[in-house]
Amino acid sequence: MAQRTGTSHRVAPEHTHPDQVSVQTALAALADPVRITLVRELADSAEWTRSCGSFDVPVGKAALSHHFAVLRGAGLVEQRDEGPKRVNRLRRDEFDTRFPGLLALVLRDAQDG
Repeated sequence: MAQRTGTSHRVAPEHTHPDQVSVQTALAALADPVRITLVRELADSAEWTRSCGSFDVPVGKAALSHHFAVLRGAGLVEQRDEGPKRVNRLRRDEFDTRFPGLLALVLRDAQDG
């Protein structure tokens, strides 16, 4: 269950470990163009440096929150609150252990396309 963090009014996000994710869930999370953009931008960024609002995607705040929830549920993204910002990291090592090569394919398509 989600818990409040520190003095923040926001509830801390729940995270699913990649070991608990089916291949169908992983593929569904990566099937959306907005979520692929988020994953690709995180792959090119240092861990914990990207706040949710720093991504250039064509969706509003509520839709962006939904996309991050899907990525968390698929074990792809971990989030934490730092002051007023929620920052992100791609769980690349953990996800690669569960689904070897899948992220490499998604990221390679970005370089080829």
